[in-house]
Amino acid sequence: MILKYRYEPEELKLLQCLHGRMRLSPKDYSLFLNLEKGFSGEKKFDELLEHSPEEWIILNDLLFDYSNTLFQIDSLLFTGGCIYLFEVKNYEGDFYIEQNRWYTVPANTEVKNPLLQLQRSESLLRRLLQKLGVETPLKALLIFINPEFQLYQATMNLPAIFPAQINRFIDKLKLKSQPANKNHLMLADKLLSLHLEDIPYGRRFEYTFEGLEKGVKCASCQHFMDRLHRAALVCKNCGYKEDVELAIVRSVKEFRVMFPDMMLTTNIVHEWCSDIISKKKSGKSYQTTLIISFMARLLTLNKTQLC
Repeated sequence: MILKYRYEPEELKLLQCLHGRMRLSPKDYSLFLNLEKGFSGEKKFDELLEHSPEEWIILNDLLFDYSNTLFQIDSLLFTGGCIYLFEVKNYEGDFYIEQNRWYTVPANTEVKNPLLQLQRSESLLRRLLQKLGVETPLKALLIFINPEFQLYQATMNLPAIFPAQINRFIDKLKLKSQPANKNHLMLADKLLSLHLEDIPYGRRFEYTFEGLEKGVKCASCQHFMDRLHRAALVCKNCGYKEDVELAIVRSVKEFRVMFPDMMLTTNIVHEWCSDIISKKKSGKSYQTTLIISFMARLLTLNKTQLC
């Protein structure tokens, strides 16, 4: 059973909203691409575990603070005989290892050794489990999810599962692992209580309402949409079409991610959507305006985004 699902990181949500509305710095744009690719890989791995035995316990996307040290875990799997820590990597292309250092092929550019991150998380989690009195063995593994990944000169004892091995690895676990018990469920609940929802002092990005490009972004390709007719919008880049009201609701959610404390009014929504809806009180436009007014009141009171 999955006790904790994975959701888009708040940092990624914000960068997705900013992308296309302002020019991201090279550093922020690189971070955006890495976060997006990493999240995509983690979701692919989640899909592989979705049909796992009901007796398994799965926790995704955990953040802990142990001994004043933050560490993040992509996935934890509890079985009767072992706790598995999975670090998911969506690397693409050719890599090789030389003297415990990782390089890309053919550029021979050194990259961060993912084993170091795995070992750090494993060490901190092991110490946390020991503090909680847990004796169940812990096994940490790198999961390389991208089928276009290839690693050369890897040792046989590398704690990694490669793309061609993933299905066999999961099938083997299903055959050999014992069901998790009540003690594992209690441990999972305890770890959930220790999980931090937000990264303290997380990355900040500088932007203003006035400095962002206005309009309704396409849900498919992120380009700005145009009016097709009174009730629908269309993206001239990819051809995606969307009902006006649904597009506005989506845009208001985006606004709330970027400006959670800003007073939201009908006029602000009109400006944010680049006046893509009419303010005239007639027909569909009037109904849309009423919906925006209601959303504005709701979001201003709650200061939360709509689900």
